[in-house]
Parts: sequence; C-alpha cells; structure tokens
Amino acid sequence: MKKIIQGLWLTIAFISSVQAQTKVPFTSESWTFPEGQAVLETFQGKESLLLKGGIAYLEDTDFEDGIIEFDVAFEEGRGFIGMIFRQQDRINYEEFYMRPHQSGNPDATQYTPVLNGLSGWQLYFGAGFSTAFSYDFDTWMHVKLVVSGDQAEVYIRDMETPVLFMHDLKRETKAGGLGLKVNANMTPGHYANFTYQKMKNPPLKGSFTDESKPHSGQIKNWSVSQPFSDNWFNQRLTLNDSDRKGWEWTKLETEPDGLANFSRLWQKTNDNNAVFAKVELTATEDHIQPLELAFSDKVIIYVNGRIIYSGSDGFRSRDYRFLGSIGYFDTVFLPLKKGKNEVLIGVSEAFGGWGIKGRLLDLDKVKW
Repeated sequence: MKKIIQGLWLTIAFISSVQAQTKVPFTSESWTFPEGQAVLETFQGKESLLLKGGIAYLEDTDFEDGIIEFDVAFEEGRGFIGMIFRQQDRINYEEFYMRPHQSGNPDATQYTPVLNGLSGWQLYFGAGFSTAFSYDFDTWMHVKLVVSGDQAEVYIRDMETPVLFMHDLKRETKAGGLGLKVNANMTPGHYANFTYQKMKNPPLKGSFTDESKPHSGQIKNWSVSQPFSDNWFNQRLTLNDSDRKGWEWTKLETEPDGLANFSRLWQKTNDNNAVFAKVELTATEDHIQPLELAFSDKVIIYVNGRIIYSGSDGFRSRDYRFLGSIGYFDTVFLPLKKGKNEVLIGVSEAFGGWGIKGRLLDLDKVKW
C-alpha cells in the first residue's frame, strides 16, 4: 500500500508540473521573423511559415523542460532545417537540425550547442549527437522534441520511438527562448502547427551507454589566453618576453572526454579567431614526450618558447569529404628538459567548433 501511495504522489506531482499545450500561430505578434526570409502561406493544405534562411524567434518564452512539436516539409537538397531551444540571447542556445542532403546517412539529424555564436558540430558528433534518418521529401512530417534536464530526444514521423537521444546537452540547464532555424541560401523549410508544452523533467524513452574511458594521461585543465588574430603567428619561430606582453590567462576545465571548448570563454570573430592554450609540464629527466592531440581547426605548438609543430584539421583541409571533426589524428613529440617546461598551443578557428584535446603517453617521466 505504501508503494502505491508513493506512486500516486509521483503521478500527481508530474501532472501538476505539466502546463497546458500552447499553440502559437505564425500570425502571432510573439514571432520575430528574419527580414525578407519569411513568408506566410498555405502549403499542402496547412497554414504555414516558409522560412528561407535565418531564425524565426518566439519572443518572451521561458522554456526549460517540456515538449515542442511542429510539422515540417522540405525538398531534397543541401540544407540545415530545425529549431533552437533554451535560447539565452541571439548567440547562445541549443540547436538540432535535419539535413535533407544527408538523408539516410549517419549525420542526417544533428544536435549541437551554440556558444557565443559558434556552432560546435566539429566537436560534438557521433552517438548522442547525430544519427541516421531517411526523410520524406515535399510532404509534411511531424517532429517532436522532448527536453528533460541535461538530456533531450527527437522524434520524426514516429512519435513512439526517438530518432536521436541527446544524452548530454552541453549548455547550462536554464530556461530560455524558442525558435525555428534554416541556414541561408540553402533548401528552405515549411513549418506548421507549432506548439509547446512546459513540464518539469518529462520522461524520456531513449538511452545511451558511454563505453569510453578517460585516458590516464588526459590533460584536464588548460590556461587559455584572450583571443587574437591568427596572423600573429606569421614568422614567429620563437617567443620572447616582448611577445608575451599583455597576455592574460583564464583557467578552463575540460569536459569529461577531455575537450576544452574555447567558445565557452570567448566569442570568435574574424579579427579574434585564435587563442593560446597553455600547460606546464614537470619532467623528471630530459626526454621526448609523446602528446596525442585533437584540435579544431589549426594549431601551432611552442615548447619553452621554440616552435616545434604546426598542423591543420579544418573543414576540407585534406579532401572535399573531410569534415574537420575533432579526433586524435596527430601525435607530436615534445622535447622536454628536466624540470619545468611551458607548452603553448595556439589554436585558430574558421567555423564548426573551436577546441582542443590532449593526452600524454609517457607518464613515468612527467607531471602536470
């Protein structure tokens, strides 16, 4: 009897946390549309919004947890069509989108955080962030997004089985605005029947098993400089005291998988698209220390003021199929002297994610 009563109380508590479903027609003054990119029309029998590019913002919304639903239709062509949620301002929000040109491929549907205006899809991909799905074209599909704490899931067509389970939303769990988003100059999207329903911690059906284990040599903290132009690196083979004048450092703790996402600290611009990430290593003897490195998009490495390496892993830097997704593709060999050593890694960014991962391999000879 006690368990039954407890179950009833949990059910009552859940029901009391649910607000009525809110339907927001696109004729409502609550929407702010991108100028020249939004058309209200009847499409395949439904009053709808044709969004050609940009973001249609649902203003004055404090959505944290709950369910968002809408109908969507698009052609078969290159495009990024989806929505944003928990928007804090115009450059900070969560996002998921559908890619018509990747229908059936492992990255047909994707989730990414947007931090200080920078999408992080090169840093966050694979299980929990992207998945395969085969779309219907030129016809309506129903979409449902369920958001619960630091997790969420997407349903497309089938409202019983999630297409994508986002096991680790990367932004702070905080209420914010909603919006519909289409990348400009690509396939447009038709939207209809937009509704949302706020509720605290709605149940999720998806599951995720993280089988990865942190590497024992993983660097978990970096000191990060203020941003600057990557033109600064030109012809600088060594660093002296005058080069370092005015440098300031901010501590950045990595995410559990070792990723340091610099857009958590800074907004990347054309004139400020690079930072230094610094780590100090104490060697027990003179030796060459292997460092496995993952980065986006370019790096230049100095050890004790002398350049030892530069590399590029940016979008299509290898061939037209290379996405620039971050990974441990590079191993550099640090010439360490006995005692303290300064390792400076300059990381510059074009688009798609600004970050670094590092793990040391010869742990018997170094401390940090």
